[in-house]
Amino acid sequence: MRNFLQENDFQKEEVVQIFANAFDLKNTRAQRPTKDLAGQSWGMLFYKQSTRTRVSFEVGIRELGGNPLILDQSSTQIGRGESIEDTAKVLSRFLDGLIIRTHGHELIEEFARHTSIPVVNALTDFLHPCQIYADCMTLLEKWSDGNTSLEGLKGKKLAFFGDTSCNMANSWILAGALFGLEISLCGPESFKPGKEIQQLLQDNNLSPTWNFTPDPDAGALGADAVYTDVWVSMGCEEESQGRLQAMQPYQVKDSTFESARQDCLFMHCMPAHPGEEVSQSVLDSQRVCPPILERKSHSQCSILNGRFFLTRQKIVCICKRLFYPLYHLIIPEKDEIDSRIFGRFRHLRTCSLVRPSSWG
Repeated sequence: MRNFLQENDFQKEEVVQIFANAFDLKNTRAQRPTKDLAGQSWGMLFYKQSTRTRVSFEVGIRELGGNPLILDQSSTQIGRGESIEDTAKVLSRFLDGLIIRTHGHELIEEFARHTSIPVVNALTDFLHPCQIYADCMTLLEKWSDGNTSLEGLKGKKLAFFGDTSCNMANSWILAGALFGLEISLCGPESFKPGKEIQQLLQDNNLSPTWNFTPDPDAGALGADAVYTDVWVSMGCEEESQGRLQAMQPYQVKDSTFESARQDCLFMHCMPAHPGEEVSQSVLDSQRVCPPILERKSHSQCSILNGRFFLTRQKIVCICKRLFYPLYHLIIPEKDEIDSRIFGRFRHLRTCSLVRPSSWG
């Protein structure tokens, strides 16, 4: 099964192509809608509230000619105890792909095990791969004069301030190992990166490019970009008081950039909480990268646009070319032919590419 659950689920050359396609989609947006997802229906299942992720995916699917279907935990039978396996099998009968934003990463992995359609990770508590692709696209624009080659990221230093055990920190650790970025993690000792992300690098033969320090000056030293995220993520509200107190020394403020490079950028995956993880003066400064939301839509469109996933529609088209004459003799109704073909040959989805063991 081909899914996008973490940044390295695509091979290196595919990621280069995704970025190149994303820049093309940005430059040709006036020509949308396209027919890349024509006739396809993609489900969007939300366990967590969302503004930017939902809007960027929903608009993107429509601009590619597809039909987005918004679902949430409370309005489906999942909220009443239906199993992930049964839900996945039901959705696979109707949809061409499924985008999920949820809490535990194990939940999205379980969906991926039981669906016969592609699953895309729109955020879990462990990783946020779509956000990382959008962020890297933004940095390539700033650092490489529009060159989509991943070489534009190599050797650059990104400093992450705050909760360095959160999903965005984990995703930057993985991105650093994949793209050659130096990742400097700066936060309280009690919020250091966990064993899970370190094990992920080891399992995928990826060399770590990150370091941790509790010293804000050392963390930002020589940084090309400073990144932060909220201190209290969804699901951690009961820990708010302790988190806010522990993180206070790691607020990104004007003085944070004194040890960074002169042209150092500031990035935040949003929404921001001025006065907590970042000062208002930094948010109002010229260091802030251009709006990442637009790039998020372009990069996500590039992921979904049909080049990398074996969807229901593709299976039907391939099999109809081979078997339609035979099925037509037996079943005169066209819609039933499509349903029978998909049901008979949906196992072909398992023939998709396997995650590479190393990016070399």
